[in-house]
Amino acid sequence: MWIVFALAAAFAAAVVVTLSKAGIKNVDSSLGFAIQSVLILIVSWGVVIWQGNFSDLSRIERRDWIYLLTAGVITCISSLLTFRALKLANASVVSPVERISLVFAIVLAVIFLKEKVSWQLIAGAALMAAGAVLIALSGQATK
Repeated sequence: MWIVFALAAAFAAAVVVTLSKAGIKNVDSSLGFAIQSVLILIVSWGVVIWQGNFSDLSRIERRDWIYLLTAGVITCISSLLTFRALKLANASVVSPVERISLVFAIVLAVIFLKEKVSWQLIAGAALMAAGAVLIALSGQATK
């Protein structure tokens, strides 16, 4: 079932990139991200409350708070950088290059989470990285 959620998330991310690029055409990229962030905040807390998980806040351990808050700050930085890149270049180039984060995630998961790697995982990551480089060099970077 995880693959259904992962593919749905990938499709949703593609829609977000497309709509974000269209939305910041005449808007500052940071302002565009701030507008989206308000809705993200409302929807995410709405889901937590609707699922009845709000009371779980008091049970979160300090170390988990640190991880989640740090990830939140880095998510904001990542999104601001992505929005700026979208403002400066075509979404068809920015999105695949930004998705090289998948390769970085694999490396970080192996180093910090001690996840196992297989030759298929390494080959797939290498192909993703090569594809991102090829797209970046394609000459399609102008708005």
